[in-house]
Amino acid sequence: MKDEKEIIAALLDPKTQNRAFEQLILDYQKPLYSHIRTIVLNHDDTDDVLQNTFIKVFRNIHTFKGESKLFSWIYRIATNEAITFINKRAKMNTISSEEVQNKHLNNLESDVYFEGDAIQLQLQKAIATLPEKQQLVFKMKYFQEINYEELSELLSTSVGALKASYHHAVKKIEEYMNTH
Repeated sequence: MKDEKEIIAALLDPKTQNRAFEQLILDYQKPLYSHIRTIVLNHDDTDDVLQNTFIKVFRNIHTFKGESKLFSWIYRIATNEAITFINKRAKMNTISSEEVQNKHLNNLESDVYFEGDAIQLQLQKAIATLPEKQQLVFKMKYFQEINYEELSELLSTSVGALKASYHHAVKKIEEYMNTH
């Protein structure tokens, strides 16, 4: 893989833009899919959000200032797209975003793309009981193994606040797992 400055230059150059973007998709598709899937839970919805993420990246690459890593910038777009998707779905169905998550959670067992067992399903149910911010921090730290410094950059939140959110999330999940 080229270094980040070369990738950005190729994405901005009309002569190399399409090929560079194809390579960007190849490089980032799997990790972004995994991240988005932990938020929206449904495979088809994840594909839609992933596609929207890449469209937004393509349309806005010229606004990338280089103040963070390119992947962090794209990851932030994916996170925002996933949250926006859930909120739009909730508004469209006149239900809360938590109810949308619970609906997808209830369908997770029959989802052919879900590879988890009963304990994984129980963990997903426990996560669904958390406030949105704690869910996001827990999923990104636990499933994607993103360190606090990167999380801080991605979510524009202090490391201390993220550690507190993660700690509270773990305690609530442990409590849920022990009582259900």
